[in-house]
Amino acid sequence: MAETAVVEKKQAVSEPLFGKKEKKLITDPLGDNNPITIQVLGICSALAVTSLVVPSLVMSVAVVFVCAFSSLFTSLIRTKIPKQVRMIVMLVIIATLVTVVELMLKYLNYPIYKQLSVYIGLIITNCIVMGRLEAFAMANKPWRSFLDGVGNGLGYGVILVAIAVIREIFGKGTLFAGSAVEMKIIGASNEVTSYWINTAAESGIGSWFSWYSNNNLMVLPAAAMFIIGIMIWIQRSYRPHLVDIS
Repeated sequence: MAETAVVEKKQAVSEPLFGKKEKKLITDPLGDNNPITIQVLGICSALAVTSLVVPSLVMSVAVVFVCAFSSLFTSLIRTKIPKQVRMIVMLVIIATLVTVVELMLKYLNYPIYKQLSVYIGLIITNCIVMGRLEAFAMANKPWRSFLDGVGNGLGYGVILVAIAVIREIFGKGTLFAGSAVEMKIIGASNEVTSYWINTAAESGIGSWFSWYSNNNLMVLPAAAMFIIGIMIWIQRSYRPHLVDIS
């Protein structure tokens, strides 16, 4: 028994903090195990908050934080949680972290807080967060659970921001609207607003795009569904083994 304990202790010490298995926990959700395009989870917020890039970035950071630390805390106490109430305990952990995020956002950037409004609170019911706690954190050590939470949060955030970039550019002709680094990409310039590509110009690059006007469909939540569908189609076309996964 003593020899077995010594061997187990040596194995635990020799485990790297960021080995191949740990790296996969972060990189897999960015590609072949993405929570949105492969697992088809977290779709509601992807439809609701992706009309602009800045709110999408904030939402992504919030989900990474909640997913990572809820996985960490759940894993730390996993052996103490009675099976009958594990879902309730998980919800309490998630709700506490979401409340922290909500209060910090309200303090740091009230306009973005108002813009996201109820969707920050709805992270509590996000399938990605609860799914990772149930499927991974309850069966793995704290560090690996933390990395799994970070990876799935990033996988969610990458898709969210990608959708927002497409919708904002084609829907409003801007990028990072409402922030200090707002870019006016394409549109008809006037006395108030000046676009990089002025579609109202009579000469130069802008005159080549005189036919162009921003697509109002991109502002609607339905556009996000079309974009997600196209992303899923492209990904599974290049990776046929993913077709029947979800």
